[in-house]
Formats: sequence, structure tokens, C-alpha cells
Amino acid sequence: MTHEGLRDRTIVVTGAAGGQGLAAALLLGEAGARVIATDIADAAPALTGTRVTYRRLDVADESDWRALASELASDLGGTPLRGLVNNAGITHRTRLGQTDRSDWDRVIAVNLTGPMLGIQALAPLMGEGSSIVNIGSSAALTAHYPVAYTSSKWGLRGLTHVAATEYGPRGIRVNIVHPGFIETPMVINAFRNSENENEMRDTVISRHAMARLGVPREIADAIVFLASDESSYVNGSVLYADGGSAQI
Repeated sequence: MTHEGLRDRTIVVTGAAGGQGLAAALLLGEAGARVIATDIADAAPALTGTRVTYRRLDVADESDWRALASELASDLGGTPLRGLVNNAGITHRTRLGQTDRSDWDRVIAVNLTGPMLGIQALAPLMGEGSSIVNIGSSAALTAHYPVAYTSSKWGLRGLTHVAATEYGPRGIRVNIVHPGFIETPMVINAFRNSENENEMRDTVISRHAMARLGVPREIADAIVFLASDESSYVNGSVLYADGGSAQI
């Protein structure tokens, strides 16, 4: 279904090999956008035959971002880039006292430095009406124990609000979506690596007012809204897509 606010606009989505990123890339493409889906993993078969173009990119590598910006500048030919979805993210499930510096640095590099580098590289290609959507987490609202992941998402909250203030006068909106527990490979692996998979799942679900986990399409719907003109006066805002877990 073509979305009038996204028709033929170019939007970059990171972490798009699976989960929320893949769902967002596909839905943006269905809505009429020209999507550049990026990841360090192989392209998902689901992208075949869609309006989505896959490109390998390491969000923590500044040179990768420079190369993408250069290619887009040439390809767009002066037409503004209209969107960036900073979705790529990793976790490391250790507590503060057991977290190695190397693991801390790796999570911060992907989850916080990556979005910063992406904004620095691609915002110069954007014009009025463009949208940056950062993907945070319900962990950015709590003292969730995986310290590196939680700290990175709290940092992303700050980056979002700084960017919204800095780029707002140019007509570029910057917002953040905080998903709860979504049925993605990262969450499923966390369940499987716990001491009791079923017990952990039941505990997590009990902390959601809607008594279920979310699915990637539900986060993609939020991303499409924030990327489109239907959210044209939404800037520096937080969209909770967590099934009400913030209410428990």
C-alpha cells in the first residue's frame, strides 16, 4: 500500500537483516519509499523482489558511513535524503561487576556511537521534512541489569533530544521509539540463554499490561508513522511501543 507521505523518498534503515529492522524496511518499501537496508549480516531472502536495496554496513565504522554518504550524494543528485532509521543494536547480558571493558565498548559502539555517526554522515544530505528515527528500548527507562545495553539506550535518549534541538530549525525531525520485549532473534536468544527459558518468558509477559510480547511489525508501524508527513510536527518525542510495560 503506497503511503502519500513516503512515496519515492529514500530512507536508510540499519540493522535490517532481521527482526524490527527487516520489518521496518519492508513496510517502508510497501508504503512507497525507496529503502536502503543495511546490516553486517547477509541480506534476508524476504527483501528479494521488493523496493528495498541491501547494502552491507558496519554502523560502528566511520569509513562505512562516509562511503554510504558519498554514494547517496551521487545517487540522489541533489534530491534530499528523507529518512534514517537507527535500528541496529546488540546486547551483552552481564551485570556491572562482571562486564569486561571490551564488551562494554562493543555495545556502546553499535548502539550509541553508530547512530551518532549515522546522523553526522547523513544529516547533511537531508532537507526540510526529513525524519530520523532512533530505536531505543524500555531498558532506557529502567535500571535493567545488562549494564552496557541499558547505558547505551539511555545515551541514545540523550542523543535523540540533542539532535532534535540541533536539526529542528532545518526542518529535520528526530524522534525515538522505545520497544518493549519484541519477538526478535535477540530477545528469543536472551530467553534461551537464561536459566529457565519458560520462566523468564512468563516473567517478562507478566510485566506487560497487554500480557504478551510484541512483534516486529508493530514496531515497524511506529517507524512508518514517524518517518512520514503524518508526524510532521512531532520532534524530540518518545513513542512507547512496549505493550504497557512502563505502566507495571
